[in-house]
Amino acid sequence: MQPPVLPTDPLPTQDEKYLGLIMHASGFIFLPVVIPLVVWLIKRNQSAFIDIQGRELLNFSLSFLIYVIGCFILIPFIGWNSLLILTVVFVLQIVLGIIGLVKAAKGMIYRFPLTIRML
Repeated sequence: MQPPVLPTDPLPTQDEKYLGLIMHASGFIFLPVVIPLVVWLIKRNQSAFIDIQGRELLNFSLSFLIYVIGCFILIPFIGWNSLLILTVVFVLQIVLGIIGLVKAAKGMIYRFPLTIRML
């Protein structure tokens, strides 16, 4: 599958960069799925940048939600060692989220690793 390519003409406007920044920052505040979903649904037909950015961010958030649920499912099988895995998942989510936030502020698309492409 080809990675999404950011259209070079026209480049993202300042408003588009700001909306991308809001979508990424919402993951650190609360509602990491709801706010990007609302922004993406409203603006995806008006902006290729927001469409690609929103899809990437939603796939990232949903993937890491699946990983967290998986860690809790593993507790009966591997014991509390799954909490170590859960800690790694949270650290990765924070680090990758910060990288995505910085890229969005610059008007760039960040293709998140370890993400299940659903959208």
